[in-house]
Amino acid sequence: MNREDMINTTRAILAKAGFDVSSAISIRSICFDVVGRRGSTLLIIKVLSNVDAFSRENANEMKIMSNALDASPMIIGETSSSGKLEKGIIYTRFKIPIISNETLADQLLEEVPPFIFAAPGGLYVKIDSDTLRELREERGISLGTLAETAGVSRRTIQMYENGMGAMIDAALRLEEFLGTDIIEPLDPFTYAKDEKVEAKEVKGTGSKTGSDQLDRLVNIGFSITPIVRGPFDAITRDSDSNTVLLTGVGDEESKLIQKALIVSELSNLSHRHSVVIVRKKPEHERIRSTALVTDDELKKIDDKDQLTDIVLSRSTKK
Repeated sequence: MNREDMINTTRAILAKAGFDVSSAISIRSICFDVVGRRGSTLLIIKVLSNVDAFSRENANEMKIMSNALDASPMIIGETSSSGKLEKGIIYTRFKIPIISNETLADQLLEEVPPFIFAAPGGLYVKIDSDTLRELREERGISLGTLAETAGVSRRTIQMYENGMGAMIDAALRLEEFLGTDIIEPLDPFTYAKDEKVEAKEVKGTGSKTGSDQLDRLVNIGFSITPIVRGPFDAITRDSDSNTVLLTGVGDEESKLIQKALIVSELSNLSHRHSVVIVRKKPEHERIRSTALVTDDELKKIDDKDQLTDIVLSRSTKK
């Protein structure tokens, strides 16, 4: 299956499961291909035939976006250097979950979650550590007995009770011995924020982003996180009002409409507002829900609340 077919399959699965789904992002060198929302779950998805092609730079950009938009990044893949991605297994690359479309369909359409995750050394499962400890203590079972049953050390049993993943065979032996299900299902949409990516944020008067327009936003009080591999150029934040703007800079007239249309779709799905800063005065003040602000207008704005009001007014105007 080629990548375009894989993307269409991913979008179809999400739509059938009740997600609002973006169009496939067709711009080259973008760090994601599909965005989907269902309720409070917002997914930012990259689709690759071979997941080894996923770079650290792409991962960092997806994490930056996910942190800012309260989203979960995910890779949908088909193969890696080790072979085909197996159904029902969660893999990872740069701490971003990877699953196949088959696993996605099972999770969303059949309500059959994955139970196995791949990590250095093999395949593992997550044990309900609280239940394991409670059963051992209630029944007076020693660490040594459980260790012998599972074929591991006493120290390993203690680590299971503290939340460490277990090899599949060891976990199954423990379940059989205890007569209780202790292997937990996994949620491929769970993502812990990577706080390290916040270091890319630019803020404070006089700080530089590499763009005159974005520098102006910094100087009037916003913080800026530049985006290199996205359909927009930055995530603009006002920490005082918790405002987040997906921000593009429309230098090339021919790409302005395409950029604004994509950003509109993403801003609607992420429940954020969007703005594209343009050099020439456009015919309209917005494209769909993306507000258009000219360079000249931006130069006259000296307060972040003033820009926010303009964006909100133009993006919601009927």
